[in-house]
Amino acid sequence: VQLVESGGGLVHAGGSLRLSCAASGFTFSSTVMRWYRQAPDKGREYVAIINPSAGNGPYYADSVEGRFTISRDNDKQTVYLQMNNLKPEDTAVYYCNADGLGWGQGTQVTVSY
Repeated sequence: VQLVESGGGLVHAGGSLRLSCAASGFTFSSTVMRWYRQAPDKGREYVAIINPSAGNGPYYADSVEGRFTISRDNDKQTVYLQMNNLKPEDTAVYYCNADGLGWGQGTQVTVSY
């Protein structure tokens, strides 16, 4: 199982970023995918989940609802996280997770005031 996140960076408050997670080594199209994040000195926090098929979700943490959008492209075996109206409290390392299979290495998102 391999998950490779990309797209992180430094952005001002109110800005946007789009994270990508390229997956391989498992049947992506039938796997639940999630995004998590971990801020400095805090535990890993659930951000969003997307199920393999449409009609069930996606679902978001209250802290990002209405600002973040998770999506997937099964042909490209990639899951995305579009992040809009970013806030300084969104600063964290963002990880993608393949349900019960593994984690990526993370990508840093830093939001400045």
